[in-house]
Amino acid sequence: MTQSFTPGFSTAAHFVERVTSSSRQQLQESNTFGLDSALRDELATVWGQCQTPNWDGFGALPVSAETLRNAYQFLEALPPGIPSPSVGAEPDGDLTLEWHRSPRRTLSISVSPTGDLHFAALFGSSRYYGTEVFFGDVPDGILDLIRRVQPA
Repeated sequence: MTQSFTPGFSTAAHFVERVTSSSRQQLQESNTFGLDSALRDELATVWGQCQTPNWDGFGALPVSAETLRNAYQFLEALPPGIPSPSVGAEPDGDLTLEWHRSPRRTLSISVSPTGDLHFAALFGSSRYYGTEVFFGDVPDGILDLIRRVQPA
């Protein structure tokens, strides 16, 4: 959760900060805004199964707490109305977020412990791939790709 900062020192300023913080938390915990409980559970389950070395039996690297934090913050940063992705893990220790509409309309984003977002998308015969850095806001290019896979 994003921590707030208020430059005010009065009792009223602290009251406003508490109410604002509480309201923000309630919105993030609701099923309409923020991560819904099913997505939080899926993320926690995948991480729980993949946080030890060799979790796949083929030498996979563990998914670190930093990777989990980055994936969670990325998902929290998505604007309201974006459908939830499916969550998975990769042998290199990254978490994968996937939006899939059909075999020829899909997007996969790998979230790394350093905050890199490696993505690959397929729209018909067109392919898009690259890397963006996550600084707290979903990069516009990635948001556009998500919307192309799952239009509102």
